[in-house]
Amino acid sequence: MDVIEKVELIERPPTEEIVTREELIQLLKTNSSPKHYIGLEISGFLHLGSLISTGFKINDFVKAGVNCTIFLADWHTMINDKLGGDWDTISKVSKYYEDAFKLVCPEAKIVLGSDLYESKKEYWKEFMKFTKHMSLKRTMRTLTIMGRSEDESKIDLAKLLYPPMQAVDIHSLDLDIVHAGMDQRKIHMLVREIFPKMNWKVPVAVHHKLLPGLSKPAEQNDLQILGKMSKSDPNSGIFIHNSNEEILNKIKKSWCEEGNILNNPLLEISKNIIFHEFNEMKIERPEKFGGNLEYFEYKQLESDFEKKKIHPSDLKQAVGNYLVKVISPIREKLNLSEELYNSIKKSY
Repeated sequence: MDVIEKVELIERPPTEEIVTREELIQLLKTNSSPKHYIGLEISGFLHLGSLISTGFKINDFVKAGVNCTIFLADWHTMINDKLGGDWDTISKVSKYYEDAFKLVCPEAKIVLGSDLYESKKEYWKEFMKFTKHMSLKRTMRTLTIMGRSEDESKIDLAKLLYPPMQAVDIHSLDLDIVHAGMDQRKIHMLVREIFPKMNWKVPVAVHHKLLPGLSKPAEQNDLQILGKMSKSDPNSGIFIHNSNEEILNKIKKSWCEEGNILNNPLLEISKNIIFHEFNEMKIERPEKFGGNLEYFEYKQLESDFEKKKIHPSDLKQAVGNYLVKVISPIREKLNLSEELYNSIKKSY
């Protein structure tokens, strides 16, 4: 596989931007196995966006010869009050995340934040050096990476440690490529601004589009963040432990306006999940409504939906059936005990 083929793999949906593409090309020319990471909070039940879409993107990096790491940010989880900030619960759910990603991304390495901080004696010294380059105002502006407002008036001091920790994690793991959803873009831009001042290696940043929720977005123009599939809203997303019937019912009830391709969750799922894993997408219809349709590329599906050649109910049925094919094998292999299920449930 040549360099351009590797870049094209990394650029596949749901990738939205590479900062910068030229730097990535140069990196792949000089390094056949660059180091990558994506950092994840341990924040609840895994769903179609957090595990499947993210996992499929990680596998694109693996196919491109990249050395991938999934960083399970247990300390960040506690700082951000996820899972009630309870360390025992966070540790148990971390194992659930590790098992899940091993199923979806078997060639990726799993690293716990707590293990990194224990093994790197110089971490906190480097952390202090990095924070000398950050003002309080700039730190507050980066709080959106935690799902918090930069104008938040009541915030504990620990949360201000979160952004610089995330940055120093990148240096400590000696990364060439940092990967995240678009909601983490601010921290990567901070890294690219400050690392050169410290003579630290500056990584290429790859950002993927967040999978939108199934409900009608309140603000369509900002759906990417405001309407993302959420672990805290059971109606907004497809969860890995949903039964086949639950998956089909959620898709049936999802928002899908006829002819509207803007921020349409079912089209996004088709593009980022179905066409990522299947060579074709079949839409089954009775002969009296035109018979079955087959699509071999996403753009044609989108075009026909916009022209109202595909009814929302037919698209919903097809998407639901394909998601069952994707999720059910993972669900059957992924153990989630009743105790752990209840612990996660209590934290919402």
